[in-house]
Amino acid sequence: MHLSLPQRMYLLSYTVDKEKFEAVNLQGRGQLLRAAALAELIFTGLLTTQKEKVVQRAAEPPGDPFLQDVWRDIPAPAEKPKNWLQFVHNRATTSEEPVRDQLIAAGLISPPARRSLLSPIAAHQVTVNDPQQVLELQGTARRSVLGGSDPATVPVDELAMAVLPVECEMVSVFGWKEVREHKHALKTYAQQFDTLAPGLRKALRDSFLVVRGVGGGWGS
Repeated sequence: MHLSLPQRMYLLSYTVDKEKFEAVNLQGRGQLLRAAALAELIFTGLLTTQKEKVVQRAAEPPGDPFLQDVWRDIPAPAEKPKNWLQFVHNRATTSEEPVRDQLIAAGLISPPARRSLLSPIAAHQVTVNDPQQVLELQGTARRSVLGGSDPATVPVDELAMAVLPVECEMVSVFGWKEVREHKHALKTYAQQFDTLAPGLRKALRDSFLVVRGVGGGWGS
């Protein structure tokens, strides 16, 4: 089945060898999912930018319910463009559940048998039903960077899969050592992403740093 970019980002945060979603990959994941949705809306021509601000194009809304929900937040074509940050940051904590529900409905993950109300990450300890699929997604996100591919030749969704998790310091795609070793390559990929969605990556990073600084960023 075709997975939306937010759905792929959700699965990318799974650590296969530990068979769980680690806390380090969960903080700020709501922001990551919203940024992924915004990127997909840009890539599919439903949004456009003006001086690092975003506005809808005149078009039919997307069919995916989560993408549609994010799209409806954006100013209409006749309205004034607005900064990305509010669309990444606001409502981030409630953005994980709809994506999780989509993956459960598709049979890709299973909900936890029990949910502790005391833990902020209990809802995220779902079972991934096909870990091999996650490995393949992570391989897709990694291969162009590690292989030295020109970022201008990389499919836009794969570009986003490589770039956006780094901004949230997710270590299930690239570990800390790999981020250091491939710092230059990742920078060129980030710059290429910025030509497609000017200002979006910075908004994601700013939002992540805000929630990390106060110990927040845990979705529901």
